[in-house]
Amino acid sequence: MPNERLDLAHNYVLHTSQNVFLTGKAGTGKTTFLHQIKQLSAKRLVVVAPTGVAAINAGGVTIHSLFQLPFGPIVPGDQGQLNRKFNSEKIKLLRTLDLLVIDEISMVRADVLDGIDAVLRRYRGGDRPFGGVQLLLIGDMQQLPPVIRDDDWALLQPHYQTGYFFSSQALQETEYVSIELTHIYRQSDQRFIDLLNGIREKTITAKGLADLNQRYIPDFAPDDEAGYITLSTHNNTAQQINNRKLAELSSPLRSYTATVLDDFPEHMYPTEHKLELKVGAQVMFIKNDVSRDKLFYNGKIGRIIAFGEDYIEVKCPGEAMSIVTGPVEWQNIRYTLDPTTKAIKSDIIGSFMQFPLRLAWAITVHKSQGLTFERAIIDAGKAFAHGQVYVALSRCKTLEGLVLQTPIPASSIKTEYNLERFHADVQERTPTEQHFQSAKRVNQEQRLYDLFSFEQAAYWLGRTRKVVGDSARSLPMNLMPELTELAAILTDKARLMAHRFQKQLPEYFAQEPLPEANEALQVRIRNASVYFHNLLTDELLPKLRALPTESDNKQVRTALLEYLDDTEKALVVNLATFAKCRDGFDALRYGEARNRAELDFVPARKQATAPAIGARQRGAAGRRDESKPSALYFELMKWRNNMASEHNAMAYQIMSQQTLTEIERVRPETIEQLAKIKGLGKAKAKRIGDELLHIIRNNPDYASAGYGNASRVGVARDQPQRAQPNVPSAAAHEATLTLFLSGKSISDIATARGISPQTVENHLAICIREGSLPIEVVVSADKLSLIYSTFGTERPLSLTGAVKTLDGRVTQRELRLAYADC
Repeated sequence: MPNERLDLAHNYVLHTSQNVFLTGKAGTGKTTFLHQIKQLSAKRLVVVAPTGVAAINAGGVTIHSLFQLPFGPIVPGDQGQLNRKFNSEKIKLLRTLDLLVIDEISMVRADVLDGIDAVLRRYRGGDRPFGGVQLLLIGDMQQLPPVIRDDDWALLQPHYQTGYFFSSQALQETEYVSIELTHIYRQSDQRFIDLLNGIREKTITAKGLADLNQRYIPDFAPDDEAGYITLSTHNNTAQQINNRKLAELSSPLRSYTATVLDDFPEHMYPTEHKLELKVGAQVMFIKNDVSRDKLFYNGKIGRIIAFGEDYIEVKCPGEAMSIVTGPVEWQNIRYTLDPTTKAIKSDIIGSFMQFPLRLAWAITVHKSQGLTFERAIIDAGKAFAHGQVYVALSRCKTLEGLVLQTPIPASSIKTEYNLERFHADVQERTPTEQHFQSAKRVNQEQRLYDLFSFEQAAYWLGRTRKVVGDSARSLPMNLMPELTELAAILTDKARLMAHRFQKQLPEYFAQEPLPEANEALQVRIRNASVYFHNLLTDELLPKLRALPTESDNKQVRTALLEYLDDTEKALVVNLATFAKCRDGFDALRYGEARNRAELDFVPARKQATAPAIGARQRGAAGRRDESKPSALYFELMKWRNNMASEHNAMAYQIMSQQTLTEIERVRPETIEQLAKIKGLGKAKAKRIGDELLHIIRNNPDYASAGYGNASRVGVARDQPQRAQPNVPSAAAHEATLTLFLSGKSISDIATARGISPQTVENHLAICIREGSLPIEVVVSADKLSLIYSTFGTERPLSLTGAVKTLDGRVTQRELRLAYADC
């Protein structure tokens, strides 16, 4: 049977970015809707709940575990409570989240919702409430309220009008719609439905209350086979009833101990860890039968007629066949990112294995929320919290199956002004079809504004330029000019062009078709996407990735690389979304492409980029690309580190990074030319000039790049050529080099060529000595600096000992290859 309100809620969740509060009376299908939404594939979502049991039932996780919130009050402005460190996987999950589903929202405190907002803003950036994540809040405010202790409320009261979620400061900054489900599936008797509505909405008349209290039957003692369960407002009352009734049975007691694996905290146990039962005990199934037979459901009452070591047989009232059940499993999950598909997946981190039963002569109202009973005895005369009477009564399917242990006084039907006012507000927020279409349009328009925005890249590039400006002496001299040129291209060709396109968007948005259906707009989007895609591919990303990043100062280099990576990531996301829109704009596909690019991003410097490095260093005409460090650069760095070691000084005290880079760029051929380089001067050039000129002239690049007249590449003119031990044929090591430059690892090459990894290393060492493979492609600059500053240019006698000396920060393979270049 179609349910228009459920369909409307589904459309809002899928096709808009609007926050949704889904509410409704007990039994209207809220839980069913939750499980349907979990099947969405177009949006990345997670499900959370305020308690462990609620999270297990919803197939999600607790709010506190996902967002790492403290359990006490979260006072606005006290950010120290929220400074817990998140691992990189959880940060990625939060940054690419589209939809956050919060079940049982009636039990969530306002400050907890603000805590979620603070975490999402922190890791997603910007000032949008909840970091721009769409919220789906599910619950009934006429059911159980949040638990707030008096001393906690004393801290929170100055900041919140009420403790309910709707008083959240962040939520009040957002526009959200309220969709109330009205079709009741649990009850069909209109008389009972009207009475329940009167209790829920606090409109029940004296006549209606008297009608309900006709179900008060003094000293009601049902037959044990009838299957009545008592719902009590207090836990100790329910426990006393169960213990007394179990003790009255003369049959032997049998215990079943749960099997708990890994991470499954005690407060999340769905039933007793040690389940003590007897034949004749009244029990309730606490899990749905997932088999195709569907023999039992959560809340079904029966009586034990037999049990064994691995089975329990239960007979339910009115059914001819008994039910035999074994232990079943509950799972505690944690949301993670699948490394292959990048989808949000729920990993099992713990399990609880036990029979799906609990003693059920009595249960608390709190634990009955979400359950359905054929027959129940209601002990609600001592209701102490708003909503308890309604929750208890609404668990029953029929009025005839309900018995009151005490009459329900009018005083126990608690009216709360704040909830009445909120309920009135809910009615005003009920959306129309017109509002939905408008929200759908707003979502598509916002996505298009986001598509044509390079502000994230501009922000991170600005941070990069500040680092370079503040630390210019420890960075290459040509870095700032190249950054300035890159910023100019980003501004002139990307940001200004995108801004012009954005200014034209309102003209299209004013037209009747939605952006996705506006063909004239789609043509413009396709053409613009091709332009920006080419700009990113041909200019922005290559220039960014070619920037020199060497530095004496490790802290400066770390900051520089971090900001460059963030800039690259922003541009890569731009590239992915424009690539997706070259065939037209679709809001859902745009969101998927954006998220995928965020998750898949790996900085170019961490990828297997050896072929690109080799090509860039030589250039189309065989000359060195000065934007990248050459073999000479590393020779100079080795010399500087050796000098620092000899004089017991820091490397930068011998020569600044800027001076070293300038020597590498200019390649002076005389002492006089050396003296003109900033940071050297005449005296210093005269003192160390001969050593520097010797390094320059005997570098492999010197002759091949057109400098000087070195007669042999890689061989010093005033030194005899080193003997080459057991050199394989040229074809052998060149074949190895070809595979290596294609991105294959040493082990992959060994397997492909049928040789040992040691032989592959020997081939690469020859290539390094010949100058066809720069050492920095194989061993990082940081590791080379560490190796040479520790041991100098002479290979250590024991590589094993050298690895130990460096605390395992380099491998024997890296050491062997590093000294192939010496």
